[in-house]
Amino acid sequence: MSVKDFMTEKLITVTSQTKIFDAVDLMKKYDIHRLPVIDNDRLVGLITEGTIQEALPSKATSLSVHEVNYLLNKTVVADVMIKDVKTVAPDAELEDGIYLMRQNKINVLPVLEGEKLVGIITNNDIFDAFLKLTGYYEGGTRVQLKILEDKKGVLARVTKILADHDFSILTVIVDHKTEATIVEIQLSSKETEEIKQLLTDNGYEVLRAVVTQP
Repeated sequence: MSVKDFMTEKLITVTSQTKIFDAVDLMKKYDIHRLPVIDNDRLVGLITEGTIQEALPSKATSLSVHEVNYLLNKTVVADVMIKDVKTVAPDAELEDGIYLMRQNKINVLPVLEGEKLVGIITNNDIFDAFLKLTGYYEGGTRVQLKILEDKKGVLARVTKILADHDFSILTVIVDHKTEATIVEIQLSSKETEEIKQLLTDNGYEVLRAVVTQP
């Protein structure tokens, strides 16, 4: 899966000369937490709720409300935006995007194709991707197997057993742990006990088998 499969393409942007108050209004209107900053069709920065909050005068300020509003009315996006923006390409692997976000402790990556902004991917998009890839929205049965001897052909044998009994597999996740390999399979069928018994009869240790709701 690549970044473009999960990025948001409908973008709300501002320019570097947009007033801070106008940027805040856009965030409230569209229920978003950050805005790419575009000048002359090029990404020049990023403004977030956090950067705006940092720009606001402290509650302990001696300025009057009138003075505070006057200062904020003069403040534009360029004054508070993040200029060193980490970006990712649309064809980058989703994992590469996640790694970049984790390494830089950020929750958003503008997506650039060349110099053109084509999307944005956030931590919420990553969460949605995880739910989709694990088959969370599909419903059915989720089975977790413990494989002590992880050898060539194990996964193929498991899937063949299920297929031979007309059980449709939606997703497969393999977690290689030190003591064993955990295989988690999402199936469309809700015949949970039958699936569990089938795998047990074929020599597999079933750690859990549960019905999942869409």
